[in-house]
Amino acid sequence: MVPKIRRGSRTHGLLVYLYGPGKRDEHTDPHLVGSWDGFAPDPGRDTNPDPKVTLARLAAALDLRVKQAGDKAPAEHVWHCSVRTDPGDRPLTDAEWSTVARRLVHTVNLAPEGDPDGCRWVAVRHADDHIHILATMVRGDLRRPRMNYDFKKAQAECRRIEQEMGLRRLKPGDGTGARTPTSAERFKAERTGRPETPRETLREAVRQAVAGAASEAEFFTRLREAGLRVKLRHAPSGDVLGYTVALPGDRNRNHEPVWFAGSTLAPDLSYPKIQTRLADGTPDAVTVPEGDSGRSDWSPPAQGRRAATEIAERAAIRLDSDDDAAAQLVGIGELLDAVAKTSPAATRADLRAAARTFERATRSHVRAEHADMRAIRSAARGIIQAGSALGRGEDGGTTAMLVSTLVLVALAAARWHSARGHAQQAEASRQTAEHLRAAYHQAAAAPMQALRDQGRALPEAQRRTYETTIRAALPENSTRPDTDTKNDALAATLAQAEQAGHDPKTLLQEAIDMRELDTAENVNDLLVWRLRRLAHLPAHPGDAARHPQAGTGRAKSAANQPDVRTAQQAATRPAAPDPRNRPPRR
Repeated sequence: MVPKIRRGSRTHGLLVYLYGPGKRDEHTDPHLVGSWDGFAPDPGRDTNPDPKVTLARLAAALDLRVKQAGDKAPAEHVWHCSVRTDPGDRPLTDAEWSTVARRLVHTVNLAPEGDPDGCRWVAVRHADDHIHILATMVRGDLRRPRMNYDFKKAQAECRRIEQEMGLRRLKPGDGTGARTPTSAERFKAERTGRPETPRETLREAVRQAVAGAASEAEFFTRLREAGLRVKLRHAPSGDVLGYTVALPGDRNRNHEPVWFAGSTLAPDLSYPKIQTRLADGTPDAVTVPEGDSGRSDWSPPAQGRRAATEIAERAAIRLDSDDDAAAQLVGIGELLDAVAKTSPAATRADLRAAARTFERATRSHVRAEHADMRAIRSAARGIIQAGSALGRGEDGGTTAMLVSTLVLVALAAARWHSARGHAQQAEASRQTAEHLRAAYHQAAAAPMQALRDQGRALPEAQRRTYETTIRAALPENSTRPDTDTKNDALAATLAQAEQAGHDPKTLLQEAIDMRELDTAENVNDLLVWRLRRLAHLPAHPGDAARHPQAGTGRAKSAANQPDVRTAQQAATRPAAPDPRNRPPRR
């Protein structure tokens, strides 16, 4: 049940709308379901042949105290609250809606129960799923009602009503959400054939522009390169004070561009918040993971995704073990925006949905120390600079590798928020995980099928050896090789790792010990990607022929491969741990 509150100054005009056909003939059978005294005239049920007369009588009755108060009445004396149930909820009766209206005007102090001087109000129903409450904000003693925090109080009361009436229970808000598009914006988008409102399009574009940006100048350049109109506000000294953006072609009735300030798109997109995020700059982008620097024939997008996977794994560990991890969420939001912006067509829709949903999880009342997210912002920058992935071969495999890890990060974020009572952010994190899982299934289909084929092609004796290794390490995941093929891809990966000079048992245990596996939808898939990253194997098995010496021994790799991290990175984040000293399994 969602309350939406507005204030205005035209009682009669609002009643005309509520009892009219609506903007698109969506109003049916408008009538009162409640009023301040139970005897208010109802234009929808009155037998008068001219309903306008009854409507004028109702407006006059509502405005009586306003006129008596004269100059002491507020300029915007109309309190308008629409209350809507969830699409999956049962239709409420008129009596139930009357109860809802009375409880809301009581809880916001408009018309407290038992107060004869309460404000005058009516509740109009013209659809199955919602009502409109109209009240005039002058009491019977001609004083104004005290209505501090009316929206929060209405929200809290709706949560109680949901529980008592058996409706879907929504998450309580905390004032950190982005502003939703207005009805006028949605109607305009429909008229102009846009799939979404300009506000939503601009919000995503600004988020993607700030992802991994190293400076304000780069941020504004990215906005313009994205095709947005950008206008900067300067102080007399020439310093930038703020910015506004507009979509080309989006104009108002005066044919002027419709500008949005960053703060009206989302709280964290205001110019001061972006300044704070960019204040310390960003390290040079990392596009080649340690141990893979000799793989120059892998595409830049594949290299960037491999680097991001390791950093995302660290972020998940941090979220599970550190109370002060709010900055990790902001950084993961940037990483998701970067991946969505450069994703191949097959996964683009799901990854964009994941990035948009997780945006809600990046904001809470826990203040983020942005210096802690430099490594994640560096990974986002590397992905942006590497450009778009093609979605096949090594690009597709590394996309699956990264998205598999991001699912665990989203679930870790859900646990982090739940532990702090952030209901909306926790729910957004869980929804993000579902979008990421859908993207993963798309990205992993080809490489996992190729690995399963390779696993089934192994000699029977070799295959049984790897099955024994898997059953010993994961007894709860054991299967009979002659009845189930779910270990095929894992067996193929262990075979390739052994060919590259690794000990299969040691490497598998290392992958298991990296962190918990309980939240993984498919433990085998997760371990495949961890193993291929630890052993520096191609993410797409079809590329193995081009890399016959992939990851020949970790000791050899560590000795011969240069550390590609910059001195600045080394100073701002801990050195990568030795793979043999991974954190124990949680």
